[in-house]
Amino acid sequence: MMRPDSLKISACITCMNEEDKIEACLSSLTWCDEIVVVDSFSTDRTVEICKRYTSRVFQHPWAGYIAQKNYIRSLASNPWILFIDADEMVSPALREAIEREFERGPGDIVGYMFPRLVYHLGRWIRHGEWYPDNKLRLFLKSRGHSGGQEPHDRVIVDGPVKHLKAPLFHFTYDNLSDHIATLNRFSSISAHEKYVAGRRGGWSDILFRPCWRFFKSFFLKRGFLDGRAGFIIAALSATGVLAKYAKLIEEGNILKGRTTLAVMNAERERNQQSLASASPAPAEAAKDPSDGHAPLA
Repeated sequence: MMRPDSLKISACITCMNEEDKIEACLSSLTWCDEIVVVDSFSTDRTVEICKRYTSRVFQHPWAGYIAQKNYIRSLASNPWILFIDADEMVSPALREAIEREFERGPGDIVGYMFPRLVYHLGRWIRHGEWYPDNKLRLFLKSRGHSGGQEPHDRVIVDGPVKHLKAPLFHFTYDNLSDHIATLNRFSSISAHEKYVAGRRGGWSDILFRPCWRFFKSFFLKRGFLDGRAGFIIAALSATGVLAKYAKLIEEGNILKGRTTLAVMNAERERNQQSLASASPAPAEAAKDPSDGHAPLA
């Protein structure tokens, strides 16, 4: 479909070492007017695969989830931007919904939000906290940017947003080991961000927040309708919350430990200096009679 210049879309992908998933993502974007890729120096075939679909492939050091998205935004040539991750795909239904919107004209709409549907543990996850997981990903470049708090970036726009019902497919984890490794990495990033912002962890954070997260995900959000997968996801989500706040407490303890060690080292140095200054000067050695003086009579 030919679109006027004012409605052209740049699909923007940030990636690193995604050779197993990137082609499915790219093939779902061939209807866009431009595909832009920012790769963080992949060591696998990611760049080679990307160059089959677009000449606009750039390499840039990883700057964080938010900064990397704003960087690729600056490279996009078209007025509309579609942010998509390498492990995501635009579903046929979502493509049709977007094209219908642009045929009619977006009017005063500056952004579009749609649900993200995750495939994990052998099934599509349609309940719990993972669905509908609405994301604002399609927006006017001049009216939006990436914000949020690491590692959770989000698009912020300054105008009306419309919700589309068709989903963005998300193949988020390869397996449970990948899921747990990501929880570990994200909980470290999030804990550090909270600590830098002045947040401190306490008993209530590690006792109640994980329990509430499981209860909300499995019962209130009806994660139980996804069966064993729903239980596993709810349990791991609660574990991630526990890890985040435990690491937040740990950051404070590490700082206290370093401070205590510095105080102990300073005290030890002061004691050593005090002992050195209090010690008597060594006695002068006796003169040797043969050192040039006349012998005694």
